[in-house]
Amino acid sequence: MPYPPPQRRSPGPRRRSLLASAAGAALLTGCSSDSDDASRAERDGGTSSAAEQSRARAARDSAALLERYDAVLAVHPALAVRLAPLRAEVLRHVEAFGGTRAAASPSAPSSAGTSPSAPSASATAPGPASGQPSAAAVPPDPRAALAGLAAAERTLADARTTQLLAVPGEQARLLASVAAAGAAHVYLLTEGAK
Repeated sequence: MPYPPPQRRSPGPRRRSLLASAAGAALLTGCSSDSDDASRAERDGGTSSAAEQSRARAARDSAALLERYDAVLAVHPALAVRLAPLRAEVLRHVEAFGGTRAAASPSAPSSAGTSPSAPSASATAPGPASGQPSAAAVPPDPRAALAGLAAAERTLADARTTQLLAVPGEQARLLASVAAAGAAHVYLLTEGAK
């Protein structure tokens, strides 16, 4: 009996395997319990303030990334359908790190699927975020704009991955989860640009 010919696969990781490996990384990172974190914070003394600083920095970084999405959407409104789910997830990351919602900026498009009662807005974090891109800094070519977003997501995901060992368990789990989401965003932004 002849075997069917093998199916062609595209080079590179499949979406399912990428997301599964990201989820596995998040699970492996969070191995300590909350009681371990509390006792470690009591022993270390300054650890909780370091964790708070890390959390505030993560909120600022996510807010800056959110503003980058808003700038790209202001210049390239045709990308709204593609970027709205990713932008909404970045907004959730800001909130998870303790950032707050602010009034929507006039150039920021509303996220798809938000209810009229929920404020569709950009987010702000504690303290000013530096290096926020303006609409003038967004490349006029949509592919270049997507590549810039992917590079920003990759840089931030890599930075968060390196921070994992310096923060307590719950914060490390949150950083790992958000870093994994950022890696998935990179894949989605670069795969569609091909």
